[in-house]
Amino acid sequence: MTMIPALLLQDDNTGATVAAALGGTMMLIVCLVIAVVMLVGLWKVFVKAGQPGWACIVPFYNVYILLKIAGKPGWWLLLYFIPLVNIVVGIIVAISIAKAFGRSAAFGFFLLFLLGIGYLIIGFGSDRYLGPQP
Repeated sequence: MTMIPALLLQDDNTGATVAAALGGTMMLIVCLVIAVVMLVGLWKVFVKAGQPGWACIVPFYNVYILLKIAGKPGWWLLLYFIPLVNIVVGIIVAISIAKAFGRSAAFGFFLLFLLGIGYLIIGFGSDRYLGPQP
């Protein structure tokens, strides 16, 4: 009986492997672009609010600074670690940031859900930081 070499029994699907690698690479590029857009927008918003721009790249500290801009107490940072509560707090903070720049509450939802585009609008637009609004 002759033995069939193991290499002949393997399925050659290099096309699928290349496609998967290319798709993964494209997803990585898209995620990086979104991250850069958010960082640029947040940097400009922080500077307009009188905070250091570099703070937007420091994890947790950036959320603390956003809370200061929104006029919320610093201990609210702990609420971001509680599931479901963090969603509510995120909505409240986004609305407060929008109001602090003279925008409507509806724009706060825009800040929260449209991946940094709202922060770019505030950062590069003519909006001025008015401080925390009631």
